[in-house]
Amino acid sequence: MVLMLRDFNLVVSTYRNRENDCIAELWYFARELGDKQLDASRTGLPALVVARTSLDPEYFASKAREKVLENPWYFRYILKIVPIHVVVESTLEEITKAALTLAASKMVPEDTYKVEVKIRLSDLSRESIIDSIASQLKNKVDLTNPQKLVMVEVFGEVAGVAVIPPDLIVSMERLRREARRTRAQSLGGEAEESGAGA
Repeated sequence: MVLMLRDFNLVVSTYRNRENDCIAELWYFARELGDKQLDASRTGLPALVVARTSLDPEYFASKAREKVLENPWYFRYILKIVPIHVVVESTLEEITKAALTLAASKMVPEDTYKVEVKIRLSDLSRESIIDSIASQLKNKVDLTNPQKLVMVEVFGEVAGVAVIPPDLIVSMERLRREARRTRAQSLGGEAEESGAGA
């Protein structure tokens, strides 16, 4: 039986059977950012880890994003980082209340949004959570290109909730593709410049 950290503020994906390597990598990166108190645990689910940084979780995610764009293979075991603002009991009422409170402080009326829900070890319905939040948010929904994501990550009896811009969900694979594309464009530009002087 795994005792999962309950007051987490990061949800981190890794490779199956690499959870301990992922925790070590998180701890190392946190030290680099000046966080010597990072706590992390397995979740009892394959390839998923939760952590608590003493830093702002949005800052932690943004620094991880910067690091991957600078050095695409800096992380070997961390595949994705999702910052979490608050952890609540995983009931429809508590999740909705947390999401609406966060939305009130993190969104402006013009912001479009999308609710993303991941449910693990719970009978809660994804649709009922989305409906409960969306029915009370006055902002416009945009499922393809939202300005904000209302994230709900359910782990059994607890749920992490966040309202964040989409680029703070740090997917290493997506960022590596982005870094490759940027590099190819800059190399293409250099080639054109050198060709122009010939």
